Amino acid sequence: NGLIFHRVIKDFMIQGGDPTGTGCGGESIWGKSFEDEFSLDARNYYGALSMANSGPNTNGSQFFIVQAKTVPDSLLSQMEGLKDNGFPQEVIDKYKEVGGTPWLDFHHTVFGMLIDGADVLEDIAATKTGMADKPVYDVVIETIEIED
Repeated sequence: NGLIFHRVIKDFMIQGGDPTGTGCGGESIWGKSFEDEFSLDARNYYGALSMANSGPNTNGSQFFIVQAKTVPDSLLSQMEGLKDNGFPQEVIDKYKEVGGTPWLDFHHTVFGMLIDGADVLEDIAATKTGMADKPVYDVVIETIEIED
């Protein structure tokens, strides 16, 4: 609670979770980075809540919410050729239906999904940004609810 979204890229994602608000901070609850955890059932569809990182096994406190509502046709075509390598037809169909960022699958741990408040996601994504995609005016996370 009380942190800002420090990086907003419309039609891609919104990012927060850095206590410094710069995009350079935020350690995990263990005080150090932790390993990635990937699942064939957890994808970066529109509304996915995923760990932001700077490379493999560098997870801290930062996260992002996928806001991309479409996947480029050229990428969907490439995915068609990867049906046996992690992108079965049902996954491709879901990306066609809801959008997302399939190029982030198996690079960023997906640990949640937006179930309500897509209008808020869209409002944040539409905010005016400046240098380094940081909102001109702070977009503050007042409260977060986590449900099982």
